[in-house]
Amino acid sequence: MRVWHRTSAQSDRARRLRRETTLAEAVLWRRLRNRALCGAKFRRQHPIGPYTADFCCVEAALIVEADGSQHEPGRDAFRTAFLEKEGFLVLRFWNDDVLTNPEGVLQRIEEALTRNR
Repeated sequence: MRVWHRTSAQSDRARRLRRETTLAEAVLWRRLRNRALCGAKFRRQHPIGPYTADFCCVEAALIVEADGSQHEPGRDAFRTAFLEKEGFLVLRFWNDDVLTNPEGVLQRIEEALTRNR
């Protein structure tokens, strides 16, 4: 996994995204923060290369994305391929899944954390 150095523009974008969080991201963050899931430390809106991951556990090389209707499958596939090439496992969940089945989403994240550590 390569070490990426953030530019001030990336840091500004990450800060803005943290302020403008979606409901699904807020719900997920409440369950991931403070090492609440398997003791894993997640970062919110974490820049990696030219992209910003919704949630990233660097220790487990795990990225969790909460996708809404604005996401384009083709572009997301390219982004996922880049992140996987960097050594990350990328889990994508639709916002509706996060809001209607949060326990199922958390179970999949926990399984990935267990496998990747």
